[in-house]
Amino acid sequence: VQLVESGGGLVQPGGSLRLSCGASGFTFSSSIMSWYRQAPGKERELVASISTTGSSTNYADSLKGRFTISRDNAKNTVYLQMNSLKPEDTAVYYCYSPLTARWGQGTQVTVSS
Repeated sequence: VQLVESGGGLVQPGGSLRLSCGASGFTFSSSIMSWYRQAPGKERELVASISTTGSSTNYADSLKGRFTISRDNAKNTVYLQMNSLKPEDTAVYYCYSPLTARWGQGTQVTVSS
């Protein structure tokens, strides 16, 4: 089982990034998928989750309207589109599969001018 995140980087406040998480080693279409993030000195927190078909999503209340989770089961990939980024969004972002209880290695997102 492998989850590999990509797409992080340095972005200015108000900017956008799209994170990707490629999955392998399990039946991706059978797993709810989630994005979490962990800022320095803080606990890891749930950002968003998406159902197996993509028909249902949920978000942390503070992020609704700015972040969008989606998935492409044909590509075994889950995405996180992040808009209107703020310095407080700076964190390492991880994808997670509850089906396998596996985490990706994380991708750093830094929002700074």
